[in-house]
Amino acid sequence: MEILELIKKPPTEEILTEERLKEYINQKIKLRHYIGYEISGFVHLGTGLICMQKVADFQKAGIETIIFLADYHSWINKKLGGDLSVIRKVAGGYFKEALKISLKCVGGDAEKVSFVLGSELYEKLGLEYLENVLKVSMGMTLSRARRSVTIMGRKKGEEINFAQLIYVPMQVADIFSLKVNLPHGGLDQRKAHVIALEVWKDFGYKPVAVHHHLLLGMHITEEQRKKILEAKRTGNRELFEESIIEIKMSKSKPESAIFIHDSEEEIKRKIMKAFCPPNEIEFNPIIELLKYIIFPYLERKNRKLEIENLKKGTKKTYEKLEDFENDYIKGEIHPLDLKNAVANYLIEILEPARKYFLDGSGKKYLEELTNLKITR
Repeated sequence: MEILELIKKPPTEEILTEERLKEYINQKIKLRHYIGYEISGFVHLGTGLICMQKVADFQKAGIETIIFLADYHSWINKKLGGDLSVIRKVAGGYFKEALKISLKCVGGDAEKVSFVLGSELYEKLGLEYLENVLKVSMGMTLSRARRSVTIMGRKKGEEINFAQLIYVPMQVADIFSLKVNLPHGGLDQRKAHVIALEVWKDFGYKPVAVHHHLLLGMHITEEQRKKILEAKRTGNRELFEESIIEIKMSKSKPESAIFIHDSEEEIKRKIMKAFCPPNEIEFNPIIELLKYIIFPYLERKNRKLEIENLKKGTKKTYEKLEDFENDYIKGEIHPLDLKNAVANYLIEILEPARKYFLDGSGKKYLEELTNLKITR
């Protein structure tokens, strides 16, 4: 598969801009990727599998991949109780291990990704990093910084401290300090990446930003679903982004998130309780799991999707997602049958993570974080 196709394939939803990416590829400019993470609680399907699926695509395209463990950003955003020493310990322990095993679950190579701790980068760069933060800051207004705090999970208009305003230019400065030209993140990181595309002249090159899909939480409501559908229909990007952030899978809502080390029983329970409207495929959490996690997994394994009709005792296989979606829209697949299939496939996909954290050498990292009793 060509480099461009690998970068564009789902869960990618936006490239800023595809034209510039084509130019870089045609000019054989080396692509250097990064995705940054705050260090917080347990890693769920969105943080782990969706993000790492894209990292695996970049690896297959021969692109250098970097995972940035943003300890200072996490401290500013008061993660893990706002204790910097705890944040650093979790960064080098549970969090790093969780991302490595997630990458393995989606067919990537953990040995070919570089992990960079924010504080170590800043110590190495010294004044250069401060200058980069100031360059970005001089290209921003105060109101722009306030509007952009949504990248850290804060709502627009929410009361914040001054350090949280610095968070935004710091994140943009990270891109240029790491000298990456392929910054990557969820759609919720769009505001920071757009700023990077505006201040690039001070750094001598213009990045290409790749944004992947944000996985829905399991317990969204019909009201939330209608709100985001309306935002999409009217083209209201601001409302759409706010709505997505509100209903995305989040570790702070553990019943609405499936964690990579959840037991088989926990996975089944959460799936069975999840919102799954019949005949509706847009903003349906169970359909999303099928589309963004299970179908790519089956394609890698050269297998077909199999849905069992529990009432009739019959099975139907699907090679294409579109064929499944058409049947679901027509009501030929019951939500309960879909949930049962999705739960079983997820249990299979997450087996390496479950074994590592529940029974293997990763157990100590999970217990260490669990004992902190901090979910954010």
